[in-house]
Amino acid sequence: MTDVRQTSGIVSPLWTLFRSDQGGHEQVVLCQDRATGLKAVVAIHSTALGPALGGTRFHAYASDEEAVADALNLARGMSYKNALAGLDLGGGKAVIIGDPDTVKSEELLLAYGRFVASLGGRYVTACDVGTYVADMDVVARANPQWTTGRSPENGGAGDSSVLTAWGVFQGMRAAARAKWGEPTLRGRRVGVAGVGKVGHHLVEHLLQDGAEVVITDVRGEAVERITSRHPQVTAVTDADVLIRTPLDVYAPCALGGALNDDTVPALTATIVCGAANNQLAHPGVEKDLADRGILYAPDYVVNAGGVIQVADELHGFDFERARGKATKIFDTTLAIFERAAADGIPPAAAADRLAEQRMAERTPSDRWLRPSAAS
Repeated sequence: MTDVRQTSGIVSPLWTLFRSDQGGHEQVVLCQDRATGLKAVVAIHSTALGPALGGTRFHAYASDEEAVADALNLARGMSYKNALAGLDLGGGKAVIIGDPDTVKSEELLLAYGRFVASLGGRYVTACDVGTYVADMDVVARANPQWTTGRSPENGGAGDSSVLTAWGVFQGMRAAARAKWGEPTLRGRRVGVAGVGKVGHHLVEHLLQDGAEVVITDVRGEAVERITSRHPQVTAVTDADVLIRTPLDVYAPCALGGALNDDTVPALTATIVCGAANNQLAHPGVEKDLADRGILYAPDYVVNAGGVIQVADELHGFDFERARGKATKIFDTTLAIFERAAADGIPPAAAADRLAEQRMAERTPSDRWLRPSAAS
């Protein structure tokens, strides 16, 4: 059989799933509902630690293959994220294919909720890029047991970006301590690329800590929201300009792939720590960063505050309890830097080893391998 690795200009999702080291996913489920226009993918990477928890990304992908590939990558990241966050949860991710501004509807979200419910608890959904608390409230009407990220009025924790930003800030403090000896950004210049859901909360923490902040976003209104409130914040035109601006810390907080063969050589910052998922465009980028003396705080470690927040809903949400868990991202990040230094490897590799170690200590239980509406 021909080993076709390229489909529509990207590595074939089937090749990734069955033949590459990046595969190993337990289950990938495709769904469509012609009546509402729903086309969705749920990728479950691991249930070794419990049901797979991960958000729902709603995005206009260039191809269906790209959508599946994104779901695979994001699901794997969620397994590692949940493991290092200390959660008894596996990793999964869903994508809904289409422009949320034009195709999202109540009927489509209800159809998606029924789709998730049909998995019998193997996958627990939440918000991600393109989906919001109000959307999860609708999804929960069809899938009340396995939907998180709902509004407080509907039994949820509300906006998970609050603790995502808090966790990134804790990771940044840990990186500052490892690099400069003090866990503070006071007097440092931090560039934040993407000041939407998470980025604008992160800017507030940085300003309160005494940092100088430079921002950019593709949406002018997002920039205006911050600069009108904080005139001391500087805005630049785009991420390419930002990475070339003299910085101490670069915080990618938009979509993935921000660290690549073009951007890493141009970085002026000596720390990279941000909220975006899958920041490393391909394997080897983490070594490129290390070779340049840039300390990289692994994205799935520092951005785990959001999943910690929504996971707490499964036990009856308590904000202070969840915030306390997210604060521990500081200690986890420091431990990763220490492991990396001891093993002579980049922090991203050290984080992977620690996550894999925790997952290897547990094996998937029959409860999650055999879907049941009664589970």
